[in-house]
Amino acid sequence: MALDRPSLAPNDLSAFWMPFTANRQFKQAPRMLVSADRMHYTTADGRQVLDGAAGLWCCNAGHNRPKIVKAIQEQAAELDYAPAFQMGHPKAFELANRLRDMAPDPFEHVFFTNSGSESVETALKIAIAYQRAIGQGTRTRLIGRERGYHGVNFGGISVGGIVNNRKVFGSLLTGVDHLPHTHLPDRNAFSRGQPEHGATLADELERIVALHGAETIAACIVEPVAGSTGVLIPPKDYLQRLRDICTRHGIVLIFDEVITGFGRLGAPFAADYFGVMPDLITCAKGLTNGAVPMGAVLATKDIHDAFMHGPEHLIELFHGYTYSGSPLASAAGLATLETYREEGLFERAAEIAPYWEDALHSLKGTQHVIDVRNLGLIGGIELDPIPGEPTRRAFSVFLKAFEKGIMIRTTGDIIAMSPPLIIEKAQIDQLVDTLRDILEATD
Repeated sequence: MALDRPSLAPNDLSAFWMPFTANRQFKQAPRMLVSADRMHYTTADGRQVLDGAAGLWCCNAGHNRPKIVKAIQEQAAELDYAPAFQMGHPKAFELANRLRDMAPDPFEHVFFTNSGSESVETALKIAIAYQRAIGQGTRTRLIGRERGYHGVNFGGISVGGIVNNRKVFGSLLTGVDHLPHTHLPDRNAFSRGQPEHGATLADELERIVALHGAETIAACIVEPVAGSTGVLIPPKDYLQRLRDICTRHGIVLIFDEVITGFGRLGAPFAADYFGVMPDLITCAKGLTNGAVPMGAVLATKDIHDAFMHGPEHLIELFHGYTYSGSPLASAAGLATLETYREEGLFERAAEIAPYWEDALHSLKGTQHVIDVRNLGLIGGIELDPIPGEPTRRAFSVFLKAFEKGIMIRTTGDIIAMSPPLIIEKAQIDQLVDTLRDILEATD
């Protein structure tokens, strides 16, 4: 039955300039979501849509989780806002402690932000400032990676490597170089989990060091699993090679775990999953289950303590945000971490990951499918593009999927999926079977 309350059917869509959206197409045929519960969204016309993307990679525990809802409601009534500059409130410290306890051993300190983009900016600034704090002030160069996604602020798009995110915004930051991406379809197509080939691509960092000099390089940032560019899984031993090179040359290694953090791979962080420890970890999204915007940077003791010198009344790091560690976000974060723990969702993700892998790879041989990639509860299905019309095929599949009751994401001609960690096997079957039917019926 259609929901016809005015608030669910806005009569003017023109004012909202929508992000990362084909605005003209959307406003001709809006796809309105009006409520959500656990694995499903409800549309304005009353249909149930299975969430195959955890919102935007963020609702790891599913939607409308009681503990999180209650925590936000109670916090709004108790303390709506408190400044984080020279002041504090208890829940921000409590959440930082919980994150420290969850994080791998080297990470003892947490700097709160409001998004993944801000977490990246913060980590880049901390890395450069850290080098100066330890007497390495010539180290200002940043190394990113082709096809990398690190948010949408100028630092993030500078170290990022997705062309459309960069090309219309001017010269960006200077002093940035890029590693090659790790996508080797000729050698690694239809790999299950980490592909066999490509670890030596990490050695390109040595070439960049030789080109610029290690004394000029502050940090290297990579996504352990590149998500928004189309689910690129790191080759076996690739991340360890990067770690070794960074250690050898005094380069701060940053893992952008905005997507991989909080159970997406069946472990708290990708650093845990791969057994490779960076110096800084960025996170967001699953930190609050998407309920209130929040991000964070996790720092090792060595990074943090390098700033803790000089007169105690002076500010050590001139950086922060009005909403760093806000009361509502902190309450949501605490309730989210409790939900993960109480329901064993990280362990659950690890247990169901093999079923997810088998289901995704059952699409091999389906019309238009040229590759399938997976790790944990992440999946990428690459489609053969329509000649001369890149992205059109995947976008067509996206629209048809929504009509048939599943929500997916597309980037280029790649379908990306990352369902909430509460997904059931029958729901995995629904996602994959629906996609198969759509692809087989698509020109």
